[in-house]
Amino acid sequence: MGAPQQGLLRRQYAASSACPFLAFAVLLALPCLASGATHRYTFNVQMMNVTRLCVTKSIPTVNRQFPGPKLVVREGDRLIVKVHNHINDNVSFHWHGVRQLQNGWADGPSYITQCPIQGKQSYVYDFVVTGQRGTLWWHAHFSWLRVHLYGPLVILPKRGEGYPFPAPYKEVPIMFGEWFNADTEAVINQALQTGGGPNVSDAYTFNGLPGPTYNCSLKGVWLMHCHFDVHLSWGLSMAWLVNDGPLPNQKMLPPPSDLPKC
Repeated sequence: MGAPQQGLLRRQYAASSACPFLAFAVLLALPCLASGATHRYTFNVQMMNVTRLCVTKSIPTVNRQFPGPKLVVREGDRLIVKVHNHINDNVSFHWHGVRQLQNGWADGPSYITQCPIQGKQSYVYDFVVTGQRGTLWWHAHFSWLRVHLYGPLVILPKRGEGYPFPAPYKEVPIMFGEWFNADTEAVINQALQTGGGPNVSDAYTFNGLPGPTYNCSLKGVWLMHCHFDVHLSWGLSMAWLVNDGPLPNQKMLPPPSDLPKC
């Protein structure tokens, strides 16, 4: 009887002595225990009436913003986004360009890394931004909801580390998108049925607003629009925006009817 008891004691001692090492290994494997700060955001997905090109329609938005809110973190920070789905469609969110190291369940593609968030349901995305800096973007990853549900994701360097370029005076994210007067779900459904590409959008957008050459766009931004196209082709990405002044003689006249189009 003595030998089996002694062997049992050895196994118990070995198991108990291994527990601290096992716990240490588990702690190292948890990505949520990051050395950086934790940033918490809330996404309320809800419908809202939006007018573009003189057309008003109800579109899904995040926090009643189109495009959605800007998320700002630093390299090594933990990002927690709690999503509440208040619309009838399913939804999920993808953090485009983020390396999901040990965080594959937070990547967002519906029916690939997760089931979508159904209406009246919530889900929390929780991941650490590792080894990255720069401006990325987030967007919905169910059907074609990303046409309206998207926004910038800014990853700053760690505190105490500089930029790989001179610090700018100001940083303004510019999101390029598209606006459809039609129901975008009907557009993509028609494309899937025919096997062809979706119909062309009615306008390209800058931060959710149509460019200067479209009808019902902002006044006073048509000047040099052809020159703008030329500069884009050169890669300079620059243009002048002309705004009305406060005095009567500082108002921008409408363009002539025979102004050539680019």
